[in-house]
Amino acid sequence: MEPRFEGTVSVVTGAGSGIGEYTARRLAREGARVVLVGRTAARLEQVAHQINGEQAEPVADIFPADVTREEDVNRLKDHISRTYGDLHVLVNNAGSSGQSRIMDLTAEEWDRIQQVNVKSVFLVSRALGALMMAGRQREPEAGQSLTNRSIVNVASLSGHKPGAQIPHYSASKAAVINLTRALALELAPYQIRVNSVSPGFVETPLTAQGLKNERFQKAIQRNTALGRVGKPEEIANIIAFVASGEASYMTGSDVLADGGWLIT
Repeated sequence: MEPRFEGTVSVVTGAGSGIGEYTARRLAREGARVVLVGRTAARLEQVAHQINGEQAEPVADIFPADVTREEDVNRLKDHISRTYGDLHVLVNNAGSSGQSRIMDLTAEEWDRIQQVNVKSVFLVSRALGALMMAGRQREPEAGQSLTNRSIVNVASLSGHKPGAQIPHYSASKAAVINLTRALALELAPYQIRVNSVSPGFVETPLTAQGLKNERFQKAIQRNTALGRVGKPEEIANIIAFVASGEASYMTGSDVLADGGWLIT
């Protein structure tokens, strides 16, 4: 298979672990130069070291940032513009969760989840989407081949079916799905595709604690058609397809990858 991202520049938020890490690794293996974004520099450096160790020359760059802060996102935009001059793929993967009943949920905890899961998608898509639009406008006139440009937002099964005691998380991921559709419509004139991917239960730092519970694991096996928890690399494979030119007629869509949870 030919590398689908040869000569492109990609940004992955939440790239220090889990789905973000595996997505960055997959994009790099297929030819992309990847900018790893996250709050913890040490984690980003570790992932970049792994990626660059697999390549003939370094292709992974890190940019520590809090993507809920507009000033950090603007610094990221300036870095991409100065260092690379263009952007082709953006994966908004940064996210957080927590457990609470609605009646016990504090306003501060509600705001925290919305900021990480929704506000970050808005801020990063607005800033880096502008770079993608500018890059598109520099390309040849219509009728000639256009470079694939794509945004993929990581939503969740919980955006389709609210999970137990995660009302703030479920609401935020439903918002991501609809923000994706709105952004897809707005960027369609620039031939920039915007889609979301909704993972079910996957082995990530967000689910690690719950998966230590044997009853929780058995409940997942019982309620998932495929009878198991997903792996982050499986979701990364789906994200890579949706981001690639192979999905060139897909925009405003959500790809549910839940192992068959909703059909059981």
